[in-house]
Amino acid sequence: MRVAVTGAGGFVGRAVVSALLAAGHEAVGVTRSGSAVAGAATRAAALDRPDQVTAALGDVDAVCHLAAVVRVRDSRADPLGTWRTNLGGTLAVLDAVPPGARVVLASTAALGAGDPPPEHPYGASKLAAEVALGEVATTGAIGAVSLRLANVAGPGDRDPTRLIPAILAAAAGRTGEFVVNGDGSAVRDLLHVADAATAFVAALGAADPGTFSVVPVGSGRPVAIREVLDAVGRVTGRPVPVGHREAAAEAPAVRVDPSRARDELGWTPRWSTIEQIVRDAWDDLDES
Repeated sequence: MRVAVTGAGGFVGRAVVSALLAAGHEAVGVTRSGSAVAGAATRAAALDRPDQVTAALGDVDAVCHLAAVVRVRDSRADPLGTWRTNLGGTLAVLDAVPPGARVVLASTAALGAGDPPPEHPYGASKLAAEVALGEVATTGAIGAVSLRLANVAGPGDRDPTRLIPAILAAAAGRTGEFVVNGDGSAVRDLLHVADAATAFVAALGAADPGTFSVVPVGSGRPVAIREVLDAVGRVTGRPVPVGHREAAAEAPAVRVDPSRARDELGWTPRWSTIEQIVRDAWDDLDES
C-alpha cells in the first residue's frame, strides 16, 4: 500500500515510516515544511490548509495520522489552536482521503474509556477526533482504527520535557537533578517507540472499509517513576541525581491492557520492558 504518515518528521512518525518500509509498504511522509524523511517521498501540508492536505493525500491508499498538538500543557495554553489542529486537522484528513482508504489515528491512553470526559483540551480534542473518525467509517467511506497509545519512549526522543529523556539527561550530567513529583509512586505504562510503530502497521491490516475500532496499545507492564529511576541507574551505571517537590495534580496510575491489540490486530509488544527502553534510549543519547 501507499501509506501517508502525517507528522512524519516527529519522534513516533519517523519510527512509523521505518516500520512501514520494513513491512513492504510505500511510505509518503507528510510534514508542515515538507522536510525530508528518510526512506519516504515527502510532501508539504499544513493541517489548517485543507487544500494542501487534499493535494498530499489524494492518491494514497491509507493514512497514519500522527500530526497533532501532543502536550497537555500546550493545549491548555492554546485551546483553540489545539482544537483546530487535533480535530480540525483530522477532519481535513478525512475529507482528503480517497474512498475506501484506511485511516489509523494516533490517540492517547489517557482517555481511558472516555468517562469521565478529559479535563484538558488535548484529551477532549483527541476524543472528538475519534468520534469523527468512527462516524465517517460507519458510512463505509473508509476503514479506521484509533490507537490509544501509552507513553511512547525510546531512541530518537529529543523532547527534554518527557520522562525518559529528562531522567537520562540528569544521569548523563547534562542537567541538574531530575525533579520527582511526590514520592515517585505514580505509575505509567511506557511503550517502546518500535512497538508503537509496528502497532500502526498492524492496524492498517485491520482497518477494513466500513469498520471502526478503538484499540489501547501499551506494554501491559506499568512501572512507578521510582522504578524507572532505578532502571536508569542499573542500565547506565550512573546514579540519577533526584530532587522532590509536592505531588502534581495528575493521575496516580495509567495502565494499559494490550490484550485487545493482540486479539484484534495480532500485535504484541516485543521491546517494551523498562530495561530495553532505557538501554536503547541511552545508547541513542550517547550517539547524539
